[in-house]
Amino acid sequence: MENERSLSGTDLSVTDLISVRRRSAKVSKFKQLSKYLGPAFVVSVAYIDPGNFATNISGGSKFNYSLIWVILFSNLMAIFLQTMSAKLGIATGHTLPEMCAKVFPRSVNWMFWIVAEIGAMATNLAEFLGATLGLYLLFNIPMVYAGLITGILTFLICYMEKYGQKTIEIIISVLVAVICIAYTVELFLAKPDWAQVGIHTIIPSMPNSEALFIAVGMLGATVMPHVIYLHSHLVQHRCTDLSDEGKLKHLKMEKIDVTIAMNIAFIVNAAMVIVSAAVFYSNGVAVDSMEQAHKSLQPLLGSLSSGAFGIALLASGLSSSAVGTMAGQTIMRGFVNLSIPENVTKLITMLPAIIIIAIGVNPMTALVLSQVVLSFILPFPIIQMLIIAKRKDLMGVLANKGFVRVLGVLIAAIIIGLNMILLYLTFTGQA
Repeated sequence: MENERSLSGTDLSVTDLISVRRRSAKVSKFKQLSKYLGPAFVVSVAYIDPGNFATNISGGSKFNYSLIWVILFSNLMAIFLQTMSAKLGIATGHTLPEMCAKVFPRSVNWMFWIVAEIGAMATNLAEFLGATLGLYLLFNIPMVYAGLITGILTFLICYMEKYGQKTIEIIISVLVAVICIAYTVELFLAKPDWAQVGIHTIIPSMPNSEALFIAVGMLGATVMPHVIYLHSHLVQHRCTDLSDEGKLKHLKMEKIDVTIAMNIAFIVNAAMVIVSAAVFYSNGVAVDSMEQAHKSLQPLLGSLSSGAFGIALLASGLSSSAVGTMAGQTIMRGFVNLSIPENVTKLITMLPAIIIIAIGVNPMTALVLSQVVLSFILPFPIIQMLIIAKRKDLMGVLANKGFVRVLGVLIAAIIIGLNMILLYLTFTGQA
């Protein structure tokens, strides 16, 4: 009997030891992964910026749940493109604009830089207006003064970069968490038709030409050109092992980072459309401005909902504005090696937003149009990446294989095709 007890005790000890080792291995893997998490979360802010609010609210309030599938397919494209950008940065040790400077003639790079800067201005238009509107809606601060406060807060966030990239990643992640919590509250209060949500997430539909216009805006708002450039820069901070094995491990970890961050962005974007459809479309409210969206939420769902909307918009605007500044620096230094002070860069890219506020253009209309502009610019970084990433002499072991090249070309073709359709509809007066 004593031997049996002793044996039983030994068995338990071995089991406990195995369990402890397994837990220790899991903790070790999580710690290892946590070292690489961050770049994609910074990038993800661009996928839930105020431009997304405008296009998603427009889509949901006018076309019910019909355009949720656009968010899903845009997100899949985003995962592919951000992974490729990260891979380029890991493989080469340079940003995408820097690699363009090495591969393409200087005259071509000047053109690339001009196009990228137009994209940066369109991006900052959405971000600056979003944060300004958030302050206006939450605290009733006049737009001009709210704009000044937005500029100051953005500069403060960017200033924190002096304490390291990890500090910025933490700040941005906290702001992303605020947006997620706010829209979780919105979803809980809206009580959508989940069966319809599921159907329209999987089955594509396009009610009319206006829906196509908004759908392309959704694409431009979800797959953002400036963060394709930025992601190749953000991964540099973690490029410590330059061996092939080290690069492959880094890419594996960054794929996990991208998958987690992009799917969080997908959920938030889908929630925007779902809430808009469940609250505005179902009550016959066609939303044409952010102010209308904010004011309509209070009588329909209560002050908690309208407050959550304003907080989410403010967090989105501030975080994405800071990310836009970082992207602007990457673009300027890479293509043509311009070293313009960050504050000057930000002021230049803020100018369109300031003009929009001064002349009284409907901010929501400007936001939707800015996203359409971004959709037209998007093929440039995609084509640049496809050309560079296929070259083994530049990418080494991480060079794109045949299937990835075909998929990249297909994505570029879809985006360019949608843009051509939109141009036709716009110039024929059908959009």
